[in-house]
Amino acid sequence: MARAAIAGRDDVALVVATDDDAIAAHAREADCPAVMTDSAIATGSGRALAAALSLAEAPRFVINLQGDSPFQPEGALTAVLGALERGAQVATPVIALDWAALDALRDHKLRSPFSGTTCVRAPDGRALWFSKTILPAIRDEDRLRAAHPLSPVWRHVGLYGYRLDALRQFEASAPTMLERLEGLEQLRLLELGIDIMTVPVDSPRFDSSGIDTEADIIRVERLIAEHGDPTPAL
Repeated sequence: MARAAIAGRDDVALVVATDDDAIAAHAREADCPAVMTDSAIATGSGRALAAALSLAEAPRFVINLQGDSPFQPEGALTAVLGALERGAQVATPVIALDWAALDALRDHKLRSPFSGTTCVRAPDGRALWFSKTILPAIRDEDRLRAAHPLSPVWRHVGLYGYRLDALRQFEASAPTMLERLEGLEQLRLLELGIDIMTVPVDSPRFDSSGIDTEADIIRVERLIAEHGDPTPAL
């Protein structure tokens, strides 16, 4: 996916950032450069910054394609890069859930309540909040189901794009209480007053809602066994 998104661009570098020797070796076997980062770094965003600063020339933008969100929607990375080029400080994809997808997410959270993240957005696309709880609460749901094919719930996709200054500000700041409670690093950005622009993308062919628990690993492995891996090689 990452290689397909940057094909034809000579101003983009693809790098795997990790603190694990086995992951680094696997990346290099796939002909992808790998950067070993400090194991004390607490977030994927911080690890992405460390990798970016290790390059000979610091980039304008850093896009963090996270290993625990393997099934990215087609075009998600390109959409995030486009938002940064249009001036966003931080950008991330979201998916509008139809009612069947919302029902499936609700059912999944009965077993894995901290798997899957929802996003509340302003009309201009700015993120107002992210949560492991399904937001917003919905009054008069039966009427809305009859009137609209899409629910008002947006699911967040674990892919972030940053301007370098915004990423530096994130990493220079201590984790916040709400970030720790939800386990969502992007809440630190919102509490710092840094806008996050959300970009709507289509749902992938199948979707794991991220890998946050052992149950998620089992589900993803079953999906790959049943359908094959829909993600192109690095």
